Amino acid sequence: STAYALRVRGDSMIEDHICDGDIVIIEPAATVNDGEISVAMLDDDSVTLKRIYREGKRVRLQPANSTMKPIYSNNVRLRGRVISIMRQT
Repeated sequence: STAYALRVRGDSMIEDHICDGDIVIIEPAATVNDGEISVAMLDDDSVTLKRIYREGKRVRLQPANSTMKPIYSNNVRLRGRVISIMRQT
């Protein structure tokens, strides 16, 4: 499968040095390891970039921003993992 790029919107991953406007390169994957920064589609079809942790039957989507709370879901569709970050200066 072919890697693809997404532009980051928002500051939820700022403490992992992923900033608003950055481009992340995504390797498509239906499963990822706990702690990997991943693209996930939520129940409402919104897409988010977070660290993924499995906790029993649910998944915790953990932002890297101490001002934000994690998202918990029983139905997350993983779309891939971040393999590179590009920033325009």
